[in-house]
Parts: sequence; structure tokens; C-alpha cells
Amino acid sequence: MNNSDVITASPRIAIPVTALTLFAIASGYLMSLIPLILPTYGLNEHIANWLASAFFIGNFVGTLYTQKSVRLYGYRNAFIACLMTLMVATLALLFFTHEWAWMVLRFVAGIAVAGIFVIVESWLLHGNESGRAKRLGVYMVALYLGTTVGQLGISTIGINGYGPFVFITIVLSMAAMTLVRAKDIQPDASESATMSFKQISRLSHAALLGGVVSGLTTAAIYGLMPLELMKRGLNHQEAGSLMAVVILGAMVVQVLIPKLTKYLGRNLLMALLCFIGAAAAVITILDDGVVTLAICLFFIGAASFALYPIAINHACLNLNANYIVSATQAMLFCYSIGSIIGPLAADWFMQGHQGVMAYLFITLLATCLYMLVASAKTKHQWVAGK
Repeated sequence: MNNSDVITASPRIAIPVTALTLFAIASGYLMSLIPLILPTYGLNEHIANWLASAFFIGNFVGTLYTQKSVRLYGYRNAFIACLMTLMVATLALLFFTHEWAWMVLRFVAGIAVAGIFVIVESWLLHGNESGRAKRLGVYMVALYLGTTVGQLGISTIGINGYGPFVFITIVLSMAAMTLVRAKDIQPDASESATMSFKQISRLSHAALLGGVVSGLTTAAIYGLMPLELMKRGLNHQEAGSLMAVVILGAMVVQVLIPKLTKYLGRNLLMALLCFIGAAAAVITILDDGVVTLAICLFFIGAASFALYPIAINHACLNLNANYIVSATQAMLFCYSIGSIIGPLAADWFMQGHQGVMAYLFITLLATCLYMLVASAKTKHQWVAGK
């Protein structure tokens, strides 16, 4: 993408990215807040994994309907509707303090969040293909920067009273207001086409697996890592700060992804990241010092959260623009499958001594081996085709 392309595209990118950043601040705070406030509302903290899974089941369902909403109402209106749905589902937690009610509300919130991700990702994937990696980089940095700021809400705003919910409501409202000016710069969604299952199966299998593994790891981190850290003897403030370190690692690595992709290729880069994440997880098992934990969580965040942008860019390579929304849905669908399974599988590991870290080690190491094989096959096919 040359300089003129950047100048032309910047207004189209700036508004959805700004709205996404505000959403990420609210969402990052909320994701860490929920496992910690369960006792405050008379709920058993052991339902944290079920709440996380209910949220990601909502993600799964949301992927099935977002494309139709975008085609009917446009990117802007669909985005605003998702933000408002998330806000209402969050506020309702205060008034319906029953386990099943919270599961239903987190399910509804998951549908809304799935819509937000599909809308923003497909919005930014439209346009010059050579600039997609950079636009996704901006998207991921905005997402993780916002999430990092949101994580700090645990130690600054706290977890008690109505304050956290008031803050989340204000920030989500600001995100919706940002989109009011986006009517004339949103992509045309009227020609969006649906991919058949056969077409989806032709997408890169490594990309699809990358989406699944991203869900397996990040959902476990979001849903259970705060409890894992408190199980290690840390307090609420320390847990919130270390969760911010995880997201900071995820944000920093985004700057390196476009350059590393050129030198290593997407499959090999995913293998390298998985190896780094697996190694960091092992170190936290051997040494539970706070400094060591912070450094390793930085690399775990970098590895786990970098998989999805690499995978989705891989899946959309050389894809017709009409199929962008559908391909984005397919990738989020894969992510959601992993996100449903992840917290439940990680919770089983938490019953043992090693906890979430052992789960991350096994998952990332197995993925590393697969990506190495996929990279070798891709290189062999490239050489054979010369």
C-alpha cells in the first residue's frame, strides 16, 4: 500500500478502529471482572468456566447471523446494534443475580461480540490486498491496547459496587456514538456472498486450525487465568496487572507480524510463536516467581493472541472481496469452537497442580508440530511447482 492509498483509506479505517478501541477497553475490563465478582453476587466461582463457555457459545451462534445483518443494515448500523446489545446484557447482570441468568446474559453478550469482530475484521479486510496485513496490524494493536487499558480497571476502578458497570456503559456508549459519522465511509455490503461448506473447506487448513487453537488458548486465558493467578497467591490488583501484561505481549507482537511473515511464511511463523508460548508456559511451572511469571505471561500473550490475525490473513489470501465477510465468519466460527472447548478443558487441568499453564503447554506444543509439518508441505509444493 503506497502513501496515497494510506491517506485515502485512513478515514475509512480510523472510525471503526476508534470504536473498536473503546469497545476493547470495556470488554477487557469486563472479561477479567466477571470471574472476580462472582462471590460478591452470591455466585459460586466454579461457574467461571461455564460463564466463559456460554459467552463463546454465543460467539459461535453470532457467527451464523452477522453476514445477513451486515447485508441488510450495513456495517455501521449492525456495529451499533451489537454495541447496544452488549451494553444491555452487561447491565442486566446487576438485576438478575442467578447462575442461569448470568449464563444466558453472557450467551447474548457473546452473540453481540461475535458480530463486532466479524464486522470490524471484514470492514478492514476490504480494499487493497497488499495492505491487509498492515490494516489487520492496526486493528489488532487497537484491540489489544484497548484491552490492556481495560485490564487495568481491576486495579484502578476496582471490582466492587456499581462503578465498574457505570464505566463499561459509558465507554460502550462512546463507541456507538463514534460510528454515527461512519455512514459515508463504510464498505458496500450489498454484494456480499455466502461461501458454501465446500468453498470453506478449500481455505488453508493451517489457517482454520490456527483459528481453532487461538480460541482454545485465548478463551482459557481470559476465562481462567485470573483465577489461576489468584490460586498462586496473588491478590486482585496483582492479577489484573499481570493480565494486562498478557495483553501487552499480544499487542507488541503485532508490529512484528507483517515483517516476520515475509521472511518465515505464515505456517512457520505460527509454529515459532507456538513454540515460544509452550516454552514460556513450562518455565512458569518450574519457577513461580512474580518477575518470571510476568515475563513468561508476556510471551504467552504474544504467542496465543498472534495466531488469529495470521490465520485470518492466511485464509483470505487471494479471496474475492465478495467472500470476505463469509470467510471472516468461517474463521470466527473456528475460533468459537476452540473458545467453547478451551475453558472446559483448561478447568480440568486446574484441578491438578500445574493448572492452566500445563494446558497451554500441551496445546501450543501440539500446534507447533502441526504447523512445522504444514510449512514443510507448503515448501515442498512450492519447489515442485517451479
